[in-house]
Amino acid sequence: MSCDTKIKPRKKAPESGAQVSQSNIEEKKTMSSTMVRREMPVFSMEAYDAKTGHFITVTNDDYKGKWAVVCFYPADFTFVCPTEIAAMNAKYDEFQAMGVDILAVSVDSKFSHKRFVETEPLLAGLQLTIGADTTQDVSRDFGVLIEEEGVALRGRFLFNPDGICVAQEVQADSVGRNVNEFLRQVEAWQYATKTGEVCPAGWRPGKKTLPVNTDAEQMTGRVGDYITIEEILS
Repeated sequence: MSCDTKIKPRKKAPESGAQVSQSNIEEKKTMSSTMVRREMPVFSMEAYDAKTGHFITVTNDDYKGKWAVVCFYPADFTFVCPTEIAAMNAKYDEFQAMGVDILAVSVDSKFSHKRFVETEPLLAGLQLTIGADTTQDVSRDFGVLIEEEGVALRGRFLFNPDGICVAQEVQADSVGRNVNEFLRQVEAWQYATKTGEVCPAGWRPGKKTLPVNTDAEQMTGRVGDYITIEEILS
């Protein structure tokens, strides 16, 4: 059923040789409609580990078997971007307690990342790793690259331990994202994955869930018998 919490990766339809060649070209040029229910793209890139102050290499294999968030931002030395990075960093310990790894990514070099962290007051004490997608391939594979500008949109992707994307948020430059709402989504996804129940709009720990794993037939078309709009918005 559509509310099943067992997330499976989507599969592409088979194509002929000529179609494959053309589609590969087009896929590089166009933005993917969604990453949700797809596996994390394969990648390897240099990065700046702000916690240690060292340059490292990060790959998709580093996040296998874990909850992980890959968070793209347009560029270093901009305006909204450091506020988002600082907000994620302020909640770093909470993400870690939930077993969630965080990777920030932009198309800037690892040297730019280092200088950005060292000079921007909001990033003092940063504990995050920032990937340097200088080839723009990672942003492209995640479907957030603006080809004509050579920068990424604000794209945030949550992956479960099976490496499947369960949530994404993509938006343009001028408005930053809400880290508290993202934490709520992570809590909800972890709860749903663990219990097989599903979480209604605005769910937080301690609030009512919908036990579709046991009462799916009785609940069909009768969700209002289980939860009210007042409970949903409370």
